[in-house]
Amino acid sequence: MAIERKRRDETETSPATSRENRQFWEGLGLDVESMSPKAQAVTGLVVGGVILGSAAALILFTQLWWLIFFFGWWLFPALGVFARGVAGLLEGAGSGSATNGTSKESELLKALSRNGELTPAQAAMETSLSVREADEMLKDLASGGHLDVRVRGGAIFYALWGSEEEGKDGRERA
Repeated sequence: MAIERKRRDETETSPATSRENRQFWEGLGLDVESMSPKAQAVTGLVVGGVILGSAAALILFTQLWWLIFFFGWWLFPALGVFARGVAGLLEGAGSGSATNGTSKESELLKALSRNGELTPAQAAMETSLSVREADEMLKDLASGGHLDVRVRGGAIFYALWGSEEEGKDGRERA
């Protein structure tokens, strides 16, 4: 939900989604909003190349040199989509395996902080982790002494040390 809101906010303020640019891409039969970053980069590059190639051919082989101004304006939407695609690719590359693991751990710890205690299934519902990933990550944190493990009704709950359910002496409250 928050990702959709962020994406909507970004697209509403993005220069590549102005009405004229949307009309340009719709005129070509392309929906650049729904494309992946890689597809946006390739589309921008191909369309920009076609525009530049056409302009160069017309300018060099005819007396229509003034068309450079006409084709020049067509380059801006292509450059915008190319830049958006490259930015999306770089953003995706920033969440590589090493960063991705620490961000998932951070996401799990934030969920623990919000809820006080979690089971692996609850952690999977609260985060982008699968149940297996959440279970492994919670076990690793507990075995390292970072989390308190509680058993109630046959379920294993993981909690941050010193959470609200504990008394001052470290025992669970009834």
